[in-house]
Parts: sequence; structure tokens; C-alpha cells
Amino acid sequence: MPEPLAVLHITDTMQAGGLERVAVNLVNLLPPDRCRALLCSTRRDGPLLEGLAPHVMRLTLWRRHRFDVQAINKLVNFIREQNIQILHAHGPSLFIAVVAAIFAPFPAVIWHVHSGRLAIGGRSTWPYRLVARRIKGVFAVNQDLADWACQKLHLPSSKVWYVPNFLSEDHERKPEKNINLPGRDGGRIVCLANLRPLKDHPTLLQAMDLVIRQASYAHLLLIGSTSNTAYLENLQRLISKYQLGKHVSFLGHRDDVMSILNSCDIGVLNSSSEGFPLTLLEYGRAGLPTVATRVGQCPEVLDDGRAGILVQPRSPTQLAEALVELLRSPDRREYFGKQLNCHVHEKFNQHHVLERFCLCYESILGGQKDTIPSSLEPSP
Repeated sequence: MPEPLAVLHITDTMQAGGLERVAVNLVNLLPPDRCRALLCSTRRDGPLLEGLAPHVMRLTLWRRHRFDVQAINKLVNFIREQNIQILHAHGPSLFIAVVAAIFAPFPAVIWHVHSGRLAIGGRSTWPYRLVARRIKGVFAVNQDLADWACQKLHLPSSKVWYVPNFLSEDHERKPEKNINLPGRDGGRIVCLANLRPLKDHPTLLQAMDLVIRQASYAHLLLIGSTSNTAYLENLQRLISKYQLGKHVSFLGHRDDVMSILNSCDIGVLNSSSEGFPLTLLEYGRAGLPTVATRVGQCPEVLDDGRAGILVQPRSPTQLAEALVELLRSPDRREYFGKQLNCHVHEKFNQHHVLERFCLCYESILGGQKDTIPSSLEPSP
């Protein structure tokens, strides 16, 4: 039996973001008989380390800037010691991965691109074009990003694959009972998203101003990191402006997310851009009826409106109408909650996606690029 491939997943931090959660899910769940998965955080650690499986070997570089020589040396030495064959770089950690791969044993670099902003022109592409020739493959979390990698980085389609995020069965657990939350049954709306501009909480607050005029019992719970002080202060000003103090609660980062979701009535994600939001998979796991913006892969997760309500981004009126519709109809909430739960379990289960990752790793190292699947979309 061949030795498992040594694959080092690299992220900048272990903060509670979607990119980082995908990396942790992968190193925890890749089959050990085929992949020896390791994890490196280049800048700092964070709360996601608590969810790391005991068998996963890890490294922290504590780098101070992009090309910190001491951090790069530390990474290169670790690659040599562990005989790493593949560097699976998530997001901006691509650049340090490419530099480290210049040195023996010359591991292959695969880039996992998560940021939907790249596909809509939110960032300059020249740094990525500069290193594109050293990338052996690209995993894109939505089709727009896969197309962007081909068109803007001039990568052949044989090196670029759309691979959706998946629902990790590893975190299935029974929620706590009788959890104490603001609001009342039938009126709790939850938004699971770190407080940063791309999640567009200001539009959500505008929508809540409209919602409570028709459903005064509605209460919005915001779960996610509040480390962006300027953004948080702006949201607090808007809450004061719209007199929403009794209708909005900040819960911050929580370790009991599933318990909270199971005690809420509606899930909402109002992003202005997205890659493939894990939040919607979490809503589906909890059977929450969901409203989301038509960005990134949100339509796919909500089955193009058959498993949830899709609205246009930056439209407080549409968002409010959708939320009020669900608040007023327990039957609609039950229907959409069941539809989303079934859809995410059937289409975004971990087994199919993990198998495709292994196949791609093996094909890239074997030089058999014609055997790599052209699509990593799970079969329905």
C-alpha cells in the first residue's frame, strides 16, 4: 500500500472565519490512509484551534509581514522535516507558499481561493498573475472564481476546478436545551457573519427598521467577531438612528452556535459579495428557513429559491419583505427549513467532496492531469 500523501494546509490565522473553518474541516476529515494532513497558520492562532483533531500536526509561524525571512525559513525547515509533497494554500497565504516551494523538496502548490471579491473586481490581480505559473492547481469555491482564475490569471481550465464547501458531519452534536436568548419564540432572526463590510450589516439594520413596523416582536441576533471597531461603531450608530436598541443584540463570537441556531426562527445572510458561505450550510443543518442575497454561490445553496428566499444585495426593502413573509407564516418557515435541511445534506455532504480532493492531489503529483475531474461539484 502506498504511503499517504503529506499535505500541508496553510492559512494566515485560526480566527473564526469561513476560509479558516474550511481548512480545519479538511485537515480533520481527509482520509488518513490517503492523506497525512498538517496545518500551518502563518500569522497567529485563534479560537478554531479548539476544533482541531488530535491527530493533526500543526505549526505557527508568527510572521510579522508578508515576506518575513525568519518565518519563511521556519516553514521551509518544517516542509523538509515532514517531507511535505503538497502545499494547500488558502486565500492570501498563497504567496508565502509559493516562496517556500522554491526550496527543496519543491512541494507542489495548490491554491484554494475563497474570496468572492476577486471575481467582481474587488482586488488587483497582478500579484496573483505574478505567481500563477508556480501554481499546480486552483480550487475555487464558486464558478465565478473558477472562471476568474482562467481568464485573469491565464491558467488553463485543466488546472482550475470549482469545489463547493461541504457540510462537516464531524461537528454534528445535539444542541443545548433551554438556552437563554433575547427575543421571543417566533420572532428571532439570526445572522451568523463576522462584522465586516462585505457582510453588509447596515442594509440588514435598515431592513429591520422596516420589519419592526409590521412585526414589532422581531429581534435580530448578530453572531460573529466584533474585532472591526470602526465597523461596529457604525452599526451602533445606525441602531441608535433607527431606534433598534430593543430589537438587535450583539452576541459576538460564540462556541454554542448550533444551540443558538436551533433556538431561532429565521436565518439571514445579507452579504454584498460571497464565495461559498458556510453560514448557509449551518442554517441548513439547523433546519432554519433562510433569506440570503443573490451573490456568490448563495443561489446554489438555496436551490435557486426552492430552499430559501433570495433577494438582491443592498435592497433593504426586498430583505424586509422576505423577513416579514416568514415571520408571519409558520407554515412557510417549516417548509423552507425542511427544504434547506434536505438540500444541504444531499448535495453538500463531505464524502463526495473529500474523495475529489484526494483524487486531485494524487493526479497532480502523478502528473496525470487528464485524470483530474473537470468538475468537483457534488452529485445531487
